[in-house]
Amino acid sequence: MTVQALAPSTDFCLRLARANAFLVRRLDNALGSQHGISFSDYQVLHHLSRAPGQRLRRIDLAERLALSASGVTRILLPLEKIGLVTRQPDPRDARVGFAAISAAGQELAGNASTLADRISTELLGDFPADQLATLSALLGQIAGINLTNS
Repeated sequence: MTVQALAPSTDFCLRLARANAFLVRRLDNALGSQHGISFSDYQVLHHLSRAPGQRLRRIDLAERLALSASGVTRILLPLEKIGLVTRQPDPRDARVGFAAISAAGQELAGNASTLADRISTELLGDFPADQLATLSALLGQIAGINLTNS
C-alpha cells in the first residue's frame, strides 16, 4: 500500500492542529495551577477586558472565540458562579444579553495575562518578531478576523 503525499495545505492544517493542542495544554496547565482557570476561561476574560465597556453581547463573544452560543454559555456559567463575569440585560432588547467582566475578573485577567505572556514568550520567544507578525496575520486570515481588534 502506497501512502499518498499530503497537499501542503493539509500538512499545514495537521501541524497547526497539533501546535494548537500543545499550546492549549501548556497554557491550561499553567493557568489552572496558578489561577484556577482554563485557557478557555482566560480567553473569555481577555476579550471582555478589552471590549468597550468591558462587556460583549454573548453572540459577539461566541464569534470571537469561534464557538456556538451554547458553547459560550457553558464557559460563562462557572465564571458567573465564581464572580468573574456577570450577566447584563440589554434595556432596549430583552432577547439580547451581555457578558461583562467583574472587578475580580479584571484583576484575574491581568494576573493571568502576565502568566500567559511568560509562557508564550518561553514557547515562541526565539522566533523573530517579523515572522510571528506574518504568521499571526495568516492565522487571522484563516479565521476571518482582524487579530488587532480581538
